[in-house]
Amino acid sequence: MKNFSLLTLLLLFVFSVNAQEVKFAPLDASPADIAYFPNKSVKFKKTDTPSPAIKVIYSRPSAKGRAIFGELIPFGEVWRVGANENTEIKFYKPATINGVAVPAGTYSLFAIPEKDKWTVIINKEVDLWGAYAYDSSKDLVKIVVPVKPISTPVEALSIAFTTQGAVTNLVIGWDKTTVEVPISIK
Repeated sequence: MKNFSLLTLLLLFVFSVNAQEVKFAPLDASPADIAYFPNKSVKFKKTDTPSPAIKVIYSRPSAKGRAIFGELIPFGEVWRVGANENTEIKFYKPATINGVAVPAGTYSLFAIPEKDKWTVIINKEVDLWGAYAYDSSKDLVKIVVPVKPISTPVEALSIAFTTQGAVTNLVIGWDKTTVEVPISIK
């Protein structure tokens, strides 16, 4: 009888723990998104289209009427290219950026925005929050690219890919600014 009472008490404890209500986090102000190259590579069966060559995981902050570059994102400072955790870029195949070989793998994507140009950085360290622990000694690639002003503002930070011949361009756009990083995939 003593064992039965102990078993009953244990079962009641287990059921009471499982009955607790889960508290889900509210929707993030800067939701996460993913950009792939080729753009629709994960939406089809592997036999229908090439598997992805590049994947970028990033958070998409919104402008919300704020001045972005030069104010919210200061000129001349390292930025995580997004919000929350730093942006990660995964190369499924070896690539070349600015003459530097980038082995297949996962990296962080940072930038140093300026008014007329950005320095875009591929860094070997991942799993960081923002750019607070950015370590330039772990930079794999740095490339300076021109700013391309656009007339129609982009409300939420966006990342996409375009192609020009054998070159894939990683395009980053937000507010009235875009930049393109040329990538050659092997």
